[in-house]
Amino acid sequence: MTKKMYVVRHCEARGQAAEAQLTEQGEKQAEFLAEFFSDKKIDRIVSSPFLRAIQSVEPLSRKTNIKIEIDDRLSERILSTTDLPDWYEKLKETFNDEELKFEGGESSLEAMNRIVSVVDEVFKSETESTLIVTHGNIMSLLLKNFKSEFGFGCWKSLSNPDVFQLSLIGNEVIIERIWKEQMNIK
Repeated sequence: MTKKMYVVRHCEARGQAAEAQLTEQGEKQAEFLAEFFSDKKIDRIVSSPFLRAIQSVEPLSRKTNIKIEIDDRLSERILSTTDLPDWYEKLKETFNDEELKFEGGESSLEAMNRIVSVVDEVFKSETESTLIVTHGNIMSLLLKNFKSEFGFGCWKSLSNPDVFQLSLIGNEVIIERIWKEQMNIK
């Protein structure tokens, strides 16, 4: 049996804070996501506790009658608890040095291990097809875990929302981006 996992980056949001809501555009995207998944088998939905992630899959949850489970390990990675005016360059550095860590933050390796533990648990569970919704930086680290060439440039190319399918075939995880840029409604 092939197990599938859909990894979803949340829809467009009003900011980066945990309580940031979706924009009006993000709400439309969430409705479109529910339609996008209408022909796909989903047994379980697991979300980051951040409001924008939950709101991104609420329409799908309603449509499928699948309760959204919350998992803190899907929260966005904290780069630092201090203001980093050059955060973009700092983030880029962490893709090259996975152990690099800034004040109060997580290294890429720590964040990667956190989200990979969710994926490992899901693939070991009885569930055949699970959807997880998370955030761009930690999502890119998950993909990098399975595909080492997935780096900073790939993170930059992610859209809101974005969807990757991970298929476990034997002991190998196959990654496919199934969200196409033209799907981003305006």
